[in-house]
Amino acid sequence: MDAKIEHDKELAHELFHFFKEKTWELTETWYKLLDKSDPTGIYSSQDPNVIKDVKEQNYEFHLQFCDVFIREEQPFYTDFEKWIVAIASDEQHLTTPVHYILREFFRTQEQYLDLFEEFISLKDKEYSIDKINKWRRRIIFTFEKIVSWFVEENNKFSMARLEAQQETIKELSTPVIQVGNEKALLPLIGDIDEVRSKMILENTLQSVAKKRIELLYIDLSGVLIMDTMVAHQIFQLIKSLDLLGVKSILSGIRPEVAQTAVQMGIDFQDVEVVSRLELC
Repeated sequence: MDAKIEHDKELAHELFHFFKEKTWELTETWYKLLDKSDPTGIYSSQDPNVIKDVKEQNYEFHLQFCDVFIREEQPFYTDFEKWIVAIASDEQHLTTPVHYILREFFRTQEQYLDLFEEFISLKDKEYSIDKINKWRRRIIFTFEKIVSWFVEENNKFSMARLEAQQETIKELSTPVIQVGNEKALLPLIGDIDEVRSKMILENTLQSVAKKRIELLYIDLSGVLIMDTMVAHQIFQLIKSLDLLGVKSILSGIRPEVAQTAVQMGIDFQDVEVVSRLELC
């Protein structure tokens, strides 16, 4: 039994040293054959700094992966976590379509399996089929686990990035601009649908409360279409502001919007309206 264990350790260390010696060669070969025609993402970059980073990241992967032959599973994956999280959260990788990244993982796996076959051929059938298959399966299983782990982390960081972008869009689409100690301007631009109207209501109420606004100018010069839904949402916003003790003044209603509003029976008589902001 001891002899068998020693024989297994011998094979493991031989594999470790065989792959370790070829880590940089693996990286150079991988990058040389990399499909750089993809229109987006990290792999098509011509920036020398990005190319350098990509190679170093790939090289670091090999340095870590070689340990699979000589380390226990738990410490191996514990140390690998840093690399996975770093790549999954990297801005360049977050802007790269995930199927491109997975393609490179699988291409790297093929490199390992080919190199493993090369190692076996050099040993002239010194090891049993069972031992050979054991390590081949270990390579495949480890790649599967790393890829799944990466996808999970990448999705987590992608969702966080998307939420941050949506929050920025939300703030930009409903900007409450402070124009005095207790005064602010809300310029509304473009079409206002149901989703955006709710966003305007929520963001505006939060902003005026946070900034301690007492008077809010709502500028409609950028609103091209006024229908009953838009008018209702504006009135709802004004009533909500009134409950917070914030006075509202409408400005910049375009002639065509005013005409449509009259034709549709939309009444602004209970709301203070001025033609231009400079009159406020």
